[in-house]
Amino acid sequence: MLHYELWILCSDGKFAEPLTSGDYPQSMRSLVGSRLPKFTKEQSKLLIGSFDFLGLNYYTGYYASDAPQNNSVYASYTTDAGGASEWLNIYPQGIQHLLLYTKKKYHNPVIYITENGVDELNDPKLSLAEALNDTHRIDYYNRHLHYVQSSIDNGVKVKGFFPWTLLDDFEWSSGFSVRFGITYVDYNDRLKRHPKLSAHWFKSFLKKY
Repeated sequence: MLHYELWILCSDGKFAEPLTSGDYPQSMRSLVGSRLPKFTKEQSKLLIGSFDFLGLNYYTGYYASDAPQNNSVYASYTTDAGGASEWLNIYPQGIQHLLLYTKKKYHNPVIYITENGVDELNDPKLSLAEALNDTHRIDYYNRHLHYVQSSIDNGVKVKGFFPWTLLDDFEWSSGFSVRFGITYVDYNDRLKRHPKLSAHWFKSFLKKY
């Protein structure tokens, strides 16, 4: 049976759990076994609360199913995650699930949403006016920010939000084939920059608060 699963801070709290409880999550200890270093009591005490805020990146939600224990003789850091999913299925309410889960699981920390965004294909056949008309991105942010506000209303300490990204950029293995920016970068004209419709929307949105 498939179930909905949110990945939190690099898969099941691999980073957040030591900072809030002083040890790695049980799922990680079971999976990695003797290859995982152990904290002393003194180290655990130093770890707990040793941060100013948690930074969360949220783009999408995935469905996942249970997987058997990894018994590969080649077990390593690269095999510990256990699988992969399709990229960027838009699910705005997922950001609320993530924030509420983080509040409950990690003792209500201060949170900054350090990345949130959606891309489009870099289509060279589009006119500049067409390329700047990113209404889908406005819809994406409008719906995600709605759920961020709902999370704040429910006691989550969200102190900042950073859209990904200000400018179209080089995106990992996708290179320049996709555009995540709220500002259009003209790669064929000395990297001139043009605010997309979403940039104007953000400017208007921020003036309200």
